[in-house]
Amino acid sequence: MIKAFRCREPEKRIPVLRLELDYELALLYEALVENNTHRVDQCKARLQELRKEMLQLEAL
Repeated sequence: MIKAFRCREPEKRIPVLRLELDYELALLYEALVENNTHRVDQCKARLQELRKEMLQLEAL
């Protein structure tokens, strides 16, 4: 949350955030294929954080 407000240029952070989302989704897919529930939970938590930040940046 703080990261979104600290960022002076949200339009520069959004593309980076999209890449982070794509990467985390790829990790989630791998974890699902491997049936690694611990990693799945970690990926889901990280994706929720990234989603919140994206929503905040788009609201600015």
